[in-house]
Amino acid sequence: MSDSIRTTLPAHRAVALVARREFRVQVVKKSFWISNAIMLLVIAGGMVAFSVFGGSGDDRPTVGVAGNAALATAVTTAGDRLGLPLDVRPLDSPQAGRDAVAAGDLDIALTPDGAGGAVAVVDSEVRPAIGAVLDAALADRATATALSGLGVDPAELAATTAPATLTVDALDPADPEAAQRTAISFVVLVVMFMQIMGFGLAVAMGVIEEKSSRVVELLLATIRPLHLLLGKVLGLGAVGLVQLGLYGVVGITAGTATGLLTVTGTAVGVFGAALGWFVLGYAFFAVLYAAAGSMVSRQEDMNSTTGPLMMLLFAMYGIAFWYIGSPDNTVVNVLAWIPPFPAMLMPLKIADGSATLVQIGGTVVLMLLAVAVLARIGARIYERSVLRIGATVPWREVLGRR
Repeated sequence: MSDSIRTTLPAHRAVALVARREFRVQVVKKSFWISNAIMLLVIAGGMVAFSVFGGSGDDRPTVGVAGNAALATAVTTAGDRLGLPLDVRPLDSPQAGRDAVAAGDLDIALTPDGAGGAVAVVDSEVRPAIGAVLDAALADRATATALSGLGVDPAELAATTAPATLTVDALDPADPEAAQRTAISFVVLVVMFMQIMGFGLAVAMGVIEEKSSRVVELLLATIRPLHLLLGKVLGLGAVGLVQLGLYGVVGITAGTATGLLTVTGTAVGVFGAALGWFVLGYAFFAVLYAAAGSMVSRQEDMNSTTGPLMMLLFAMYGIAFWYIGSPDNTVVNVLAWIPPFPAMLMPLKIADGSATLVQIGGTVVLMLLAVAVLARIGARIYERSVLRIGATVPWREVLGRR
């Protein structure tokens, strides 16, 4: 096939036509719309369900107080002061409190005794933190009673006493948003892995389908192999990017609306980073998946050439999980600079705030260089093997010099 025939279309037009065709083929499928509708419903519905059934209830310990409004007020005040707010409820009688504890409606039923103390009725034991609150409440009541006996008004004494506060100077203060950041990192990791692997396999299967049906022979009559390869990668990548964008928008919107997501700025930043790193990670693997697909003529044989790519993807996935559990590990942070590991590690580092601008820029440049090199290698493999029907083309033939 002469170059004069192959170059009847300019490079940019050939790539654009193939990319547009691949994009349309995917988005007009009924299965595409159904699967994505189900996924979006799962994302939104899961967050709504969790907000309703999993995290929106009042988990404050419940304490019932029988026959003493002043003691109930002291318990409420002590709980607020000690950082353990209690749900304090009045009881009609001590027996009503015992019945409520036995039925599981109360954690503790508190009944004053004649000596200024109280009896706490519990199912099995009093949690130490709640016990400390009740001890403080009884101590406050005893102090108030003693002051009144000495002719001192407790309220006036409290008003004239300057408050004493403890200021905490933490060398390594805890991040109150750490739990949400970890959850966001986990979700981004899983979605990134599924998207890169899914659309990489889609590229390989598309190449095999065109090769086995001999459609590729017609396409290569007017399009160079490199342009066909790039068009296929760009078209399917655009579908994956749109899909990932929809997942992110629905997830952030549902999380914010239900109150599960309060670090909206962080979530949006991580979402934007995930989109960018998906492009780089997908490009890295897609050219290799296309090359691997071109080496076989049947989808049944695909594992023989795509196996190493799957192993590399799972290695990236495992390293990223390692990072979530040990973000300060030296090995993981070194791998964050080596392509293709930044594709999954950098969104996680951006989520926890440990990624610097130098690291982000440096890893982007390294990934772009790696993609450029692999695109040339992948195009060479694709060109040498895509028209060979039959047995799997050996690696030594497609990588060897002509």
